[in-house]
Parts: sequence; structure tokens; C-alpha cells
Amino acid sequence: MINSLSGIVSGKSPEFAFLENHGLEWEIAMPASDMESLRIGEERRIFTWLYHREDAMRLFGFSDEIRRNTFLELIKVDGIGPKGALKIMGGISQDELEKALDADDLARLEAVPGLGKKTAQKMLLSLKGKLLTGSSAPAAAPASDLLQALVEMGFDKKSAAEALARSEQSLPAGIDAAEKEKWLFRNAIVLLSGAS
Repeated sequence: MINSLSGIVSGKSPEFAFLENHGLEWEIAMPASDMESLRIGEERRIFTWLYHREDAMRLFGFSDEIRRNTFLELIKVDGIGPKGALKIMGGISQDELEKALDADDLARLEAVPGLGKKTAQKMLLSLKGKLLTGSSAPAAAPASDLLQALVEMGFDKKSAAEALARSEQSLPAGIDAAEKEKWLFRNAIVLLSGAS
């Protein structure tokens, strides 16, 4: 997978950003809200996801990993494809989407252009607690592997990220690097399990 591309923003259209990198110009489909932050001529890093089928190939781009995570979670919802996910992300901010899901605010989701009641209900059922926001993202790179392991054990991503962040804050002094990861993992499981 192409994790990200860095280069000069060479142009924008209503649906695509164009990024020049070592003589190649990439056409990248992006949510309107992410594209607004791009300025032609500036150097930028765009996080990407490659959609590849027998008859089509499209590169999707996002301002950061959190936005890409939101897109990947949205396309898992029955009835939402990549284009629909971009439209949804362009019609509601990351914070608003997170708040609407946490509060079971169906009316707010239905107000997003192109999002009907049935799809909004599916989003509520599928995504509550799964979107990883900046405030709950663990900072350390090894923690991302731990986060993935916790998600694979069945914990929701947001809660797991918060547990890892809390574990990081209470890390014992003098613990060596080899033991740090094991300690963080065990402590996060204890927090997520509600054990004292």
C-alpha cells in the first residue's frame, strides 16, 4: 500500500488534488474539507489509500492518518462506498461526526448531504466508539502496534487508544525499553477490562 505521498500541490479541482513528486503528477481524490487546507505551490504530505479493482484504480488522499482511518471505517459500513465516504467526510467535520456517533445523534447524521436515514442508522451501529481522534491517539509509534493488537482482541479502537495513553502516563520510572511494551499492553488490558 502507498502510505503517503509528499510533493508540491500543483492543482486542485472540485474532486481531486494534484501532487507533483519527482516528475510525476498524482491525481488524488480527497474530501472537500481536507482539500481546503491545500495551497497550490506548497509542499505537503498526503496520507493515501489505493482503491484497486479489475476495471478501476483510484488513489484517495487525506490530510492526516486520523482522517484516513475515518474513511476506512466508513467504507466498512454497508451501503457506503469510497465516493460516498468522501462525500460524507466533506459534509461533516471530524469533531462533529465523532460527537454525533457518541451521542447517537441520528438527526445530525441525516443532515449530512447524501446520507439517508437507513445509512445513518447503519453508521451509528457500526462506528460508535471506532473512530480514532487526535485527542485519543497514542503518540508513540510502538503503541500503534499495541493498539492494533487490542483492536484485534475485540476492544474498540477509541477506548483502546485512551487506555494506552493512560498507561503511558503511569509508566513506572526506570523501566527498560524491552519491558515497556509488555507493561503498556498488560496495563491497557487491565484498564479496558475494568479491573482495579
